[in-house]
Amino acid sequence: MPLQANSFTLIDDLFSRLAGESIFAQPGSDEGLVPAYSLLGEIIGHAEDAPELTGPMQELHLRLDALLSEAKPFDAAAVEHLRKLVTWLPGALAGARREQRLSDESAALPSPAPFVPPVAAAPSDASSAATGTSQAEELLDLQMEENRELLGEFHAEALDHLQQIEAALLVLDGNPTDRDALNGLFRSFHTIKGVSGFLHLGPMHRLTHEVESLLDLARTDRLRLTPPIITEILRSRDAIQEMVRQITVAMEQGTLPNRIVPVNALIAAVRALAKGPTEPSDSPVAEPAKPVVKPTATPVSPAIERVEVSTPGPASVAETPSPAVDQGPARGVSTSSVRVNTEKLDSLVDVVGELVIVQSQLQESARAYETGASPLTRNVAQLGRITKELQLTAMSLRMVPIKPTFQRMERLVRDLSRDIGKPVVFETRGEETEMDRTVVEEIVDPLVHMVRNSLDHGIESPERRRAAGKPEQGRLRLAAYHEGSNLVIELADDGQGIDAARVLAKARAQGLVPAGANPQPDEIVHFIFLPGFSTAEKITAVSGRGVGMDVVKRNIERLRGQIQIDTQPGRGTTFRIRLPLTTAIIDGLLVRVGPDRFILPTITVQMALRPVASMLARVQGRGEVLDHRGRILPLHRLHERFGIEGAVREAVDGIVVIVETGGKSYALLVDELLNKQEVVIKNLGGFLQNLPGVAGGAILGDGSIALILDPAALCSR
Repeated sequence: MPLQANSFTLIDDLFSRLAGESIFAQPGSDEGLVPAYSLLGEIIGHAEDAPELTGPMQELHLRLDALLSEAKPFDAAAVEHLRKLVTWLPGALAGARREQRLSDESAALPSPAPFVPPVAAAPSDASSAATGTSQAEELLDLQMEENRELLGEFHAEALDHLQQIEAALLVLDGNPTDRDALNGLFRSFHTIKGVSGFLHLGPMHRLTHEVESLLDLARTDRLRLTPPIITEILRSRDAIQEMVRQITVAMEQGTLPNRIVPVNALIAAVRALAKGPTEPSDSPVAEPAKPVVKPTATPVSPAIERVEVSTPGPASVAETPSPAVDQGPARGVSTSSVRVNTEKLDSLVDVVGELVIVQSQLQESARAYETGASPLTRNVAQLGRITKELQLTAMSLRMVPIKPTFQRMERLVRDLSRDIGKPVVFETRGEETEMDRTVVEEIVDPLVHMVRNSLDHGIESPERRRAAGKPEQGRLRLAAYHEGSNLVIELADDGQGIDAARVLAKARAQGLVPAGANPQPDEIVHFIFLPGFSTAEKITAVSGRGVGMDVVKRNIERLRGQIQIDTQPGRGTTFRIRLPLTTAIIDGLLVRVGPDRFILPTITVQMALRPVASMLARVQGRGEVLDHRGRILPLHRLHERFGIEGAVREAVDGIVVIVETGGKSYALLVDELLNKQEVVIKNLGGFLQNLPGVAGGAILGDGSIALILDPAALCSR
């Protein structure tokens, strides 16, 4: 007789608790013996209508009862029996559940695999029989109708645990004896295993169970973690991440998984490593290509395809989950946190931005109608203080530490340095530095390209480093810190540096520099950001195609940031990225050109001056230029660029603002400097979305609109 639906719910909860107790069961110990006995009795009571389930459980229940009656701890046979039952029961329950679902259609399903009690065998044989890699690969069955709410909670929790797993593994890679990292790693896998079993996520549950068993050997000092073991656990973590990503798609788009994430080869590799120390060898899942799978339009009867999981390259690194808002309590501080949908945070920031605009308009109105210390003036001033505090609080809600991003780079360095045979010591500093969530997400891809470039082009091979009198291990340092209202990210290596003469020769050969041009050294190094540029002698799997560094520059400029390069041949190179803390508010310089007003991001502004006639000239082929302290800068007249009437025509009657972008300086002619202020960035809409030289708009205190200029796009035309 099929079980009732409410019985499945109760059994699921009891089984999850039983699986947790089985982890602590050890021969010679009574820890978990009483809870396991009690939980088994409850499960048997709820499953009495399914004798194919209760039979194996009753046998174990009697065995545990005998041990308790004689006041004995777990013996080896009981532990083996318990763990085998815990591994077998999810599949048997899934079969019973399917039978119950299809009973109205009189559909005959194969009976669940019979439970075979353990016999006297070596522990390794029992371990191999526990899950059986002969089991066919299966699609992740989410059962969205029943589990939608639970899947939402599990999804958010799993993202945190995946991040913690990767962080712990990277710590253990350098220090295999770190007990805190090992215990944290075990807890994360244990939690994912328990909840995935409760939700009947079969592939995830089987894989996490095997990894957890492996980690249990390390926790009890029966196995030492080695680089091959850590690599295999990282690959298992990647497979779990792929399954979590399928849950993400299902919840956001309503598209059920249509790709099988294979786990059998990973399970086999983990078991083999659990048997004892092994030498590094090629894994059965060594970096196969991941096919592109078109999403199913509806979640009904999805077509099943197979997807392979590989060690992350730049694409998969960039797709890793966004950092969670909840970062956990600090030591010695009592704090609590709550998960909030990021869409709600964005909506809050937008509303606060509108409030800031209205407050500025009220302030302008108060100035027009009131003078002195009137009640209206005082109230508007108080409103301004409250609005400012609310704005800062709302913006702080979007701020997250950059630590998860640095952690991804550490994983990338670990994998890539092994692939290309260059041992590297990776150092980080300022991991707790906070920045806007959107900026954190957007900076991942540029950092991936920069790290790969530093490892492939910057840091020399061990042989070349020895010949140059350097340590065989290269050093790569990633740091973040605040500087004023900006965030600075530095990536520094101790490699061979950038050879400016070689870069210039290569640029000339590729036709990227005019024949008669003589660029300055600081301009030459920025040629590496030109599309299609590469100094590599041959194309490798890592780099050499001239694609990557131009993406870095483009993405950083899209964030209204700048990138600088400091390099010394033979000693190394430092890339310095300067970014705004948030993409919602900009610190700008308000200027007037005729009757119109514009905002220049202060991050790009170097200085402003009133020019004299001797500083201005026209150069053949370069147009109008400004001679500023011996530097020849292109001069751009904003009134000509935007077709503004009534603006200053003579440069000596206006103001020149010198801006820097992409390692180059330019001069912009404006009529007047008005003030410096923070403004809320507003989207211009689809019609003006791609207006050249314009990054957005802002509503000023008097209600008028000022365009926010993009110096990089403006000066490149």
